[in-house]
Amino acid sequence: MDWIDLRSDTVTRPGPAMRAAMLQAEVGDDVYGDDPTVNALQQRLADDLGFEAGLFVPSGTQSNLLALMAHCQRGDEYVVGMEAHTYKYEGGGAAVLGSIQPQPIVQAEDGTLPLDAVERAIKPIDPHFARTKLVCLENTWHGRPLPLAYLADIRNLCARRGLALHLDGARLYNAAVAQDVGVRAIAQYFDSVSVCLSKGLGAPVGSVLLGAHALIETARRWRKVAGGGMRQAGILAAAGVYALDHHVARLADDHARAARLADALRDLPGIDVIGQHTNMVFLEVASSQVDALKPYMEAAHIRLSIGDGPGIRLVTHLDIDDAGLSRVIEAFQHF
Repeated sequence: MDWIDLRSDTVTRPGPAMRAAMLQAEVGDDVYGDDPTVNALQQRLADDLGFEAGLFVPSGTQSNLLALMAHCQRGDEYVVGMEAHTYKYEGGGAAVLGSIQPQPIVQAEDGTLPLDAVERAIKPIDPHFARTKLVCLENTWHGRPLPLAYLADIRNLCARRGLALHLDGARLYNAAVAQDVGVRAIAQYFDSVSVCLSKGLGAPVGSVLLGAHALIETARRWRKVAGGGMRQAGILAAAGVYALDHHVARLADDHARAARLADALRDLPGIDVIGQHTNMVFLEVASSQVDALKPYMEAAHIRLSIGDGPGIRLVTHLDIDDAGLSRVIEAFQHF
């Protein structure tokens, strides 16, 4: 029996056509800047999102780190959500490697940073304080696309206060598909955007940081310092190009399957469906059942991300088809 993995959309495996594209990729040495497939991927995303340049890097964590270090200097500060990936789940890299202070604030339920809270977090120009230079947002956040009207408002705030605005766009394409807009309609509000290729888009590895030429050249230096310079990286970039060509529109299928999953689980005893947003379903399982759920699902060859508490996130993706979804629903129904 094949395994069904709902832990994250990072678990997708490249299919035969993507592997063929990787095998046939024209390559060079990307550290010298002469890998044609990497260059094509970078320019493709820069053009699509409306930026001057892009930089292919191994991971979304590194892409965000390079953005922070390109925007900020030692002793600077970035304003960020308390539950944001760049603050909570990236090992404190900005502080450890960049000497950049995070100023976390509580996010609203839709993932936005309340404008008045951002205003209050901005430090006065005074040697007692870190220098506030940047605001970071995440899209999607817990599967929720950030409202476009909010993006315009936060952009105006940053412009008025002289701050740059960065987007951790790990699931930017999920947001665009859910809102039925092009990615540029979202990216237009930001000074830099990180796009992850290895989540819903289904590439095996890699992210691209987009921004102005000067920002990207600064990030390129920090990529080298951080050990992110790869050589014949076109083999990996080719998977990203294939994903952009073939896996964007189909994200709607992941969203539809997540909605179907949420509907099927909503009335089951001991399970509380907290919400469903794009390709994510959030559950709470009765405390008396949590310990038994993981071995039960593993016996059914279903992987879930189950921690110490009752909350569980189920993520649909490229490798979850209708038959697999039916298996998951049936397993929950018999639990």
